[in-house]
Amino acid sequence: MDAETWDTVGRLVAWLDAESTLAPDVELLLRLMKLSEEAGEVAEAVIGALGQNPRKGFTHTWDDVDSELCDVILTAMVALRTRNTDAANVFKAHMAAVASRSLTHNG
Repeated sequence: MDAETWDTVGRLVAWLDAESTLAPDVELLLRLMKLSEEAGEVAEAVIGALGQNPRKGFTHTWDDVDSELCDVILTAMVALRTRNTDAANVFKAHMAAVASRSLTHNG
């Protein structure tokens, strides 16, 4: 992720913090729980794109799924940045570690 992306995430966190009336620890917990809500919306969009609910039929498109996936990513970034002001470096190091162990594995 580039610096501009993380700068935007930082501004979103600052905006959310300014609008919140909750204690910081409660706000963090709610932002972590928001991830589950957003993941559920991905599932709902996939079910809707496949028309798997006979009562509702086709209610979503694959573009809707993409949008919901973006919401999950952004929500995770906000939660990480809320928990750790060095979120960009934490994520970069974690991604490098995952890539190192996954992409160099000879199965």
